[in-house]
Amino acid sequence: MTTHAATGDQTAPRPPLAELALSRATLDRDAERRTREGLLDGLLADPATRVLVLEGDRGLVTGLGAEGDAWSDAAVDGAAPEGPGLLLLDPAAARAAVAALGADPLTGVTAAYLGVDGPDRAAYVLLAVPRIPVPLTGGPQAAPAEHPAPAGSRWAGLREVGPLVDATGAGLLTASVALSNWHSTHPRCARCGEPTVVATAGWSRKCPVCGAEHYPRTDPAVIMAIEDDEGRILLGRQQVWPPKRYSTLAGFVEPGESLEAAVRREVFEEAGVRVGEVTYQGSQPWPFPSSLMLGFSGRATSTEVTVDGEELAHARWWSREELAADVASGELLLPPAVSIARRLVEQWFGGPLDEAVEAWR
Repeated sequence: MTTHAATGDQTAPRPPLAELALSRATLDRDAERRTREGLLDGLLADPATRVLVLEGDRGLVTGLGAEGDAWSDAAVDGAAPEGPGLLLLDPAAARAAVAALGADPLTGVTAAYLGVDGPDRAAYVLLAVPRIPVPLTGGPQAAPAEHPAPAGSRWAGLREVGPLVDATGAGLLTASVALSNWHSTHPRCARCGEPTVVATAGWSRKCPVCGAEHYPRTDPAVIMAIEDDEGRILLGRQQVWPPKRYSTLAGFVEPGESLEAAVRREVFEEAGVRVGEVTYQGSQPWPFPSSLMLGFSGRATSTEVTVDGEELAHARWWSREELAADVASGELLLPPAVSIARRLVEQWFGGPLDEAVEAWR
């Protein structure tokens, strides 16, 4: 493992986080077209349309070193020869992908218009299907079965490839996972309880009984790197996490609450630590299922840690030297590179932490 300790005044104001993995979208969402009658049908009849097929929260990705079964020889677009990239299909190949997953083309597929990108203003469409289990063969010790994928690609999730694909791919996959999750968890009208139908090219649902319109939700959550006067950072481990897995503290914003107040409340509720100064550092969508992570740094005004025993099983302070040593020895597993939590820790540390073992997901 190599570490890069910061130089200069560690207490000086830090620049905002830049190039967060899931905040790099370059796509023009082209929202004004969403209400056009027959938009999706027209796009899915156009061979120039680029289609992202999503199975649960996984898309098709090339350049990861694993080849799938070839079920289509149709031309594809979006592969990045120098590294991982989304496999974007023409509509015919996308329909073949959906059929290979075993989804019902009438009831098991959700389509959405994602927008346009590039000098040619190419249109992007999502076809999302639920995660469909593959029957196991070979006895109880068999490895989990996978659905077929085109040669040179495999199914991969946003946590794995979010920081690896290019900005267009990161934006497409993040928006697609968020939309797919919302549709799958909001099939009925919140006003009258009747089943709703997809509208505005996948960006809303409408109740045919009471006429209510429902739009994708985003839940604001604060996530914070809290530092004390000795320059130590506060990290905690949730009850459901195995030992050695620690992260910055986080929590949802409550109704009628400012972001700064949410930071102070969550840290005190979970760890018993009082926080004074709070500084915004950046934001990143986290569509698992519908969060927007709002990153902050904060200065502790007390240091005694008392965990709540409900959300946190343990929390403690780390100096930079202690954190580097524990990461190097494997005694501390940090969040993965795709997360804003990891970036907040590295911002406090003063540079990247290159782990000898893979970070937890």
